[in-house]
Amino acid sequence: MNKILYNLPEWVVKEVRALDNFKLWLRFESGEIKIFDFKPYLKYKIYEKLNIPEFFKLVRVEGDSIAWPGDIDIAPERLYSDGEKI
Repeated sequence: MNKILYNLPEWVVKEVRALDNFKLWLRFESGEIKIFDFKPYLKYKIYEKLNIPEFFKLVRVEGDSIAWPGDIDIAPERLYSDGEKI
């Protein structure tokens, strides 16, 4: 049986950790690690619940991106393009 290997896009999120001050530590498929500052997004109604630090820390990898309870998510391409490489 032939095995087909797929290369995932570099922006696929593999690991996430919530940091202080509404920042996220992210490791991507590419192996890059970036810090994403979520503070500018907290003004949008969809992200209203994330203003609560305890809720923000409930972030998890879901599919190729990240999510919080209640189907709150963000595009992985945004995380990758706007994240600060460390």
